[in-house]
Formats: sequence, C-alpha cells, structure tokens
Amino acid sequence: MNVHADHRADFKTIAELIADGAKVLDLGCGDGSLLKYLKQTRQAWGYGVEIADEKILACTKNGVNVIQTDLETGLSGFESGSFDYVILSQTLQAMKHTEIVMREMLRVAKQAIVTFPNFGYWRHRMQVVSGHMPVSPNLPYQWYNTPNIHLCTLQDFEAFCATLNVRILQRIVMHRGQQVSFMPNLLGSLAVYRVEQLS
Repeated sequence: MNVHADHRADFKTIAELIADGAKVLDLGCGDGSLLKYLKQTRQAWGYGVEIADEKILACTKNGVNVIQTDLETGLSGFESGSFDYVILSQTLQAMKHTEIVMREMLRVAKQAIVTFPNFGYWRHRMQVVSGHMPVSPNLPYQWYNTPNIHLCTLQDFEAFCATLNVRILQRIVMHRGQQVSFMPNLLGSLAVYRVEQLS
C-alpha cells in the first residue's frame, strides 16, 4: 500500500525541504511511514530510530531500516555529519532532554527538520482560558495520559534556537494541511522548521 501525503499533514511539507537522494535519519519514526514516503517521493534513504517493539515491527513491514534505541540517551552510535538531514516530526514536545536531543541532531546531520504542534494556536489558547488543557487533532491526548511534556509556541521554539546558536533556515506554519502566513503563532496549529548549527 502506498503512503499518501494526507497520511499526516506535514509529510508533503517535509519532503519539499529535502533534496533528492538525501541520507535521512528519522527520530521517533513510529511505523516508518514518513521514511517510506520520502523514499517514494524523494528517493531518500536512511534509518529510523524507534523504541517501541510494535513500531519496530511495523517499520520492518514498511521496508524501513530501523534501529531500536531511546532518543533520550543521545545519538552516540552515529558519527558526526553522517546524515544530510535529521527529522524530529511531532516528537519534540515529548522529549525530556530537549537541548541534548537538538544538539545531537545537529551533530550527526548538516540540517535538522523539526515539526511540532503550536501551543500558541488560538483554539489551544481558548481551551486554556476556559479552564482546560488543549485537546485537538495535533494534541489528541487528555492531560492525564499525554506523552507531551514540553509544549511550546513558535516564539518559544525560536528563542530556544537562539539560545543554542541554531540558525532557522525555513519556517512553515500550517493548519489542516494549508500554509498560514498571517499571524502564524495565533492561526497555525502545526509548525515545521528547517535549521542548522551556526559555527
């Protein structure tokens, strides 16, 4: 079965940021759908990193090379500069050691692509104002069962990048698969960034 761009709204956008034939490392790759899509659309190749047994099996069924390890322990098994891109797609908010993960991503690859749900999206703000933690398609969990521990807005992420001496090369903000250019921190529910380490 082919993977289509609408499988996840950010797949097509991520693919457009990647050069043909690129070597890619996908962190928290789930069932490998993104890597499979990138292979089909960009002839990209590489590895996924995942910890859950059932997702490792799904990657294998999807024909994706996968390494079972915990991202929180770092990427010491990968040499510096061994990938063109490292992708962290809708996983940033679940990381305990965000700074370490970001530094390691930009050690093993020339560029990183990071996507995350924008906590500053207006519907999320309204849910907080009404006394509830946000629940939406991009934040589908209840407060008591969420894996998300570090939610952030676009401005938060950009300040974080500045702290780590990381240059933002591209920012694409989306809602329901459509790009948002007007008031993106308020009207965009999903952010996609392409970044690199400043020397």
